Amino acid sequence: MGVFVFLPLVLPLTAWPVARLAEQHLHPRTATRLLTVLAVVLALCSTVCLALVMVVGTAQLPGNPLPDGWSDPEVRAAVPYDEVVGKAAIPALCAVVVACARTVRRHARVRRRAHQALAGLRATEVAVLPDTEPYAYALPGRGAVRGRVVVTTALLDRLRPAERRALFAHERAHLAARHDRYLLAVQLAARANPFLRPLRTAVAYTAERWADEEAARTIGSRRTVARAIGTAALVSRSAPLPTLAGLAAPGPVPRRVAALLGPAPAVPDWPPAFTAVGLAAWGAAAGTAISAMSSANAAVTMFLILHAATPL
Repeated sequence: MGVFVFLPLVLPLTAWPVARLAEQHLHPRTATRLLTVLAVVLALCSTVCLALVMVVGTAQLPGNPLPDGWSDPEVRAAVPYDEVVGKAAIPALCAVVVACARTVRRHARVRRRAHQALAGLRATEVAVLPDTEPYAYALPGRGAVRGRVVVTTALLDRLRPAERRALFAHERAHLAARHDRYLLAVQLAARANPFLRPLRTAVAYTAERWADEEAARTIGSRRTVARAIGTAALVSRSAPLPTLAGLAAPGPVPRRVAALLGPAPAVPDWPPAFTAVGLAAWGAAAGTAISAMSSANAAVTMFLILHAATPL
C-alpha cells in the first residue's frame, strides 16, 4: 500500500474548486446532486482509510483482542510510520464515529420534537403556528406521516399574498426533492473529513437555489420569489436544524436574490469539459475515482496481508 493508503484523506481537496464554481455556473439541481455524490464518496473513502490504518495501530496495543498475527512486521510494514500514524488513527476514527452519531441523533431528535409540536394540529400540508417569532421551514415526513410546511402567523403577516405563494412553493420544493437528505449527507461527510466542509456549505446554498428556481417556475414570477426571500431574511430566523431547509436559511441571501433577478439558469446534465467549471468537475471526479481506487486497493491488500499473517 505504501503512502497511497493516505491519499483518501487529502483527495477531498480536489473538490474545493468545483464547490465554488458549481454554485455560480451549474443549475442548482445539478450542482446539489454532483456535490453531494462527491462528498459522500470521498467521506466513505477517507473513513475506510482511517479504519485500515487503525487496524495496524490497534494491533500494537498491549492486551488488544486482535489475533497476534495482525501485529506481524509484514502487516506493520504495509503502513508507513505505522507506530505514529496507526495509533493516531484510533482517536481520529473514534472522533468521526462520535461526531456522525451525534449529528444523526440530533437530526432525529429535532425532527421528532417538530412532529410532536404539530400533533394537535389538523393533518394538512401546511401547518400554521400561532407564534410571535417569524419563521418557516420544510418538515420532512416520518414513516406514515407526510411532510409538511411549517410557518408561523408572524411571518405570514409580514408577507404579501403573492409572497406567501412563493413561500409555500419554495417549501414544497424542498419536500418534493427531499433536500433534507442531501443536507444530512453532506453534514455527515463534513464530520467524517473536515476537508469536505466547503462542499457542505455549497450544497446548503445550491439546495436553497434549487427550491428558489422551482418556486419561481411554479408561481411564474422570479421577482416575487426574490422579494419574498429578502423579506423573510430580514424578519425571520432560520430553521431549528441545518438539515431542515427553509426560505430564510442562513447564507448568501443577496446572491440568491441577485440570481433570481437574472435569467433562469440552463439545465445541463454535465458542464462542458473546456470550461472552468467543467475542468473543476472533471478534476473532482478524477480525485474521487482515485480515492475510491486507493481505498479499494488498500482494503484488498490489507485483507490479504492479514489473512496470510493470521494462523489458521
